[in-house]
Amino acid sequence: QVQVVESGGGLVQAGGSLRLSCTASGLTFDRSYMAWFRQAPGKEREGVACISWSGISIYYLDSVKGRFTISRDNAKNTLYLQMNSLKPEDTAMYYCAARDGSCSGSPGLFGYWGQGTQVTVSS
Repeated sequence: QVQVVESGGGLVQAGGSLRLSCTASGLTFDRSYMAWFRQAPGKEREGVACISWSGISIYYLDSVKGRFTISRDNAKNTLYLQMNSLKPEDTAMYYCAARDGSCSGSPGLFGYWGQGTQVTVSS
């Protein structure tokens, strides 16, 4: 059984910071490509960031470049998303996802998902 669990969401003011964490079990974490997606009410799920198993290849959604940082600690089977300079438009449910292929912005290509953690940014 594969289990993916996110944590770290919350309510912050614009300009603030949050760090999301994702722990995964039941898969070969250090050989998995890991990603963060988000979905706001009434909008499609979009890829936020993705990182290869080695941590060398990293991709970001254009709107979060320079503000968000994705990282992983393979020894702890944990994925992180450091979010700085948060904006109201970052408000969404954030999901952790995993696959054994390359990074992708298409949620349909990821086979394993967490339950999501809510991030709300007030003005």
